[in-house]
Amino acid sequence: MTTTTVGTQTVNGVGTSPQRPDGNVKVRGEFAYSSDLWHEDMVWGVTLRSPHPYARITGIDLTDALTVPGVYAVLTHEDVPGVNRYGLEHSDQPVLASDVVRYQGEPVALVAADHPETARRAMKRIAVTYEELEPVTDSEAAVAGEGPSLHEGGNVVRHVKIRHGAQDVSADVVVSGVYEVGMQDQAFLGPESGLAVPDTEGGVDLYVATQWLHVDQQQIVAALGLPVEKVRLTLGGVGGAFGGREDLSMQVHACLLALHTGKPVKMVYNREESFYGHVHRHPAKMYYEHGATSDGRLVYVRTRLYLDGGAYASSTGAVVANAATLGVGPYKVDSASVDCWGVYTNNPPCGAMRGFGAVQAAFGYESQMDKLALACGLDPVEIRVRNAMSEGDLMPTGQVVDSAAPVAELLGLVRDKPMPPERPFDLRHMPGGVSNTTHGEGVVRGVGYAVGIKNVCFSEGFDDYSTARVRLQLVGGEPAATVHTAACEVGQGLVTIMQQIVRTELGVDQVTILPMDTSIGNGGSTSASRQTYVTGGAVQAACVAVRARLLSRFDQRVRVVGGKLVAADGQVLADLVDVLGDDVYDETIEWRHRPTTGLDPETGQGTAHVQYAFAAHRAVVDVDTELGLVKVVSLDCAQDVGKALNPQAVLGQIQGGSAQGLGLAVMEEIQTSGGKIRNPSFTDYLIPTVLDMPPMSIDVLERPDPHAPYGLRGVGEPPTISSTPAIVAAIRAATGLALNRVPVRPEHLTAT
Repeated sequence: MTTTTVGTQTVNGVGTSPQRPDGNVKVRGEFAYSSDLWHEDMVWGVTLRSPHPYARITGIDLTDALTVPGVYAVLTHEDVPGVNRYGLEHSDQPVLASDVVRYQGEPVALVAADHPETARRAMKRIAVTYEELEPVTDSEAAVAGEGPSLHEGGNVVRHVKIRHGAQDVSADVVVSGVYEVGMQDQAFLGPESGLAVPDTEGGVDLYVATQWLHVDQQQIVAALGLPVEKVRLTLGGVGGAFGGREDLSMQVHACLLALHTGKPVKMVYNREESFYGHVHRHPAKMYYEHGATSDGRLVYVRTRLYLDGGAYASSTGAVVANAATLGVGPYKVDSASVDCWGVYTNNPPCGAMRGFGAVQAAFGYESQMDKLALACGLDPVEIRVRNAMSEGDLMPTGQVVDSAAPVAELLGLVRDKPMPPERPFDLRHMPGGVSNTTHGEGVVRGVGYAVGIKNVCFSEGFDDYSTARVRLQLVGGEPAATVHTAACEVGQGLVTIMQQIVRTELGVDQVTILPMDTSIGNGGSTSASRQTYVTGGAVQAACVAVRARLLSRFDQRVRVVGGKLVAADGQVLADLVDVLGDDVYDETIEWRHRPTTGLDPETGQGTAHVQYAFAAHRAVVDVDTELGLVKVVSLDCAQDVGKALNPQAVLGQIQGGSAQGLGLAVMEEIQTSGGKIRNPSFTDYLIPTVLDMPPMSIDVLERPDPHAPYGLRGVGEPPTISSTPAIVAAIRAATGLALNRVPVRPEHLTAT
């Protein structure tokens, strides 16, 4: 008898870099984003927003707005049929303001009209009278109880306290500093947008760009006063997110207008409105003190961190926990005292953004490590290596780091990379670029290092899971699989990863990802670097269940490879086509990672996190000390990813995360004055372009986490954490300036 044997390589499976299924249409400009949605007979919705950061509403007159031809509805808080409150962690934010506005841009009224310009004209005719109040804008003062309480219970959203080890210790060398991080915007290119379509039975379908379909749905049904089956959400094309789409923006508003008018309603923010319509990264003020032995080994870390959450809570509570639990960095220390507060102010609301609390803390503790190196007479890499944590060490929360923590190895990799060459004079490579601001007279070069730590997945006992349905059957005579989840694809490549997992587990090439919607169970948020871990785990588990049913007829261990059923010795037993026949194998799995626990309120001790991820950067900069201009010459990175499920996508995530870290280091900041945003545009809010990004040499380590699917480790956030302090360290090295605030602006470099 003739037998055939096959290998184990899966084409376009886990560990390869197949082409993205949405790649070509995005490059050609043919991808349908949520702002491209259209419906026959649809009308347009717009939002009237408060011009004041803090004021009492004393009257609203809709008369003139209702007389504009083409207007179908003008709504206020009185038209909200359910609960006029929503929020991710606390339902503290009104759908439409009723008596008080707490930030500039807070929604007050809605208009629907047959044309967007008509809707905007009518919106301007709504007469709202305000009694302006003195805004609360200082987070540290808010913790101290200064100023009015913006919400019942005071202005502290959450205080996390960590006490680790003996507290009455002293050290040979002590360094301290006060550090500040400005308010960064996610700056996604696709503005908030969506389309709400009413049905004939009092329900509504919403097509929207979001990060968490089911949590959106929960908040919407509460506001509309409808049962959950009456509000159905489908993911629209998402043009970037980075945390800024976790909170509601236009979701309830569009549904309200659709149900009120009986017509499909489309809402699309312009760029200025987008700056008011989503949360931002928390600004921070941080006090650090590090004590060490004379040879540079940490004895203690003491820190107080103040995070400005703005007018509403959003995810401030979780951001505070991250900043606190990760506030010492990836270092071993026997004594730690950490206090972190998140507070209400009348500044713009802040919530999730890539790095989620760890970014702010890293700028503080990495600045301190450079100070400590100088005080101890050590190289900045050496002081970090001497204190680097490794597998088996304790976090300040008492949690054991029970998978790879190659901190010292990552630092060694970036340290040992070849330095970029000294470039001959060329305007294209000088600070200021081709603007001919310098011929190199005042340009100096500096090198800086940083390493960061980030948790992966949701923490503190949160029931973090994802649901996946996998179906295997013959389609057109060929084996084909379909995958259905509610996990949001926001540009990170989840659709590709799910296809790769199915190809690996079921051995089929044809894999279709169904539209993501709420007709299947919760997929959780696309945040916390969790989707590949949790939804990937759910898809893998569903595939395993499908495969188990398929292979149950065989009395030996069988694999599915390349459309064939293969025995352990490589012998082909049958074609998958023949085994499937007319049968359909369909499994739905709700998958959870290992559990976490809450933090002790007095000591901060607890197994709060699922997994830790690490990245290190070396930055080389050229600084024009006369004009205060910075050119990042190189930004090299080493990161442990556990297992690179898609190596090319991993590199893209590291590059993208580093770009956002560069932006925070030298240019990105929402500037506020008295609670008002001064720069709500891409003219005045600067983000890095291709001309600002330097070459990157990237080392990807694969140290598997035994607790994670395929040993993977979350990838998207760590490079944002260590890139910012590395760049600032390089600027300090070039200039000798303290630079205790980011972003570093020209005036910080030229002030005498």
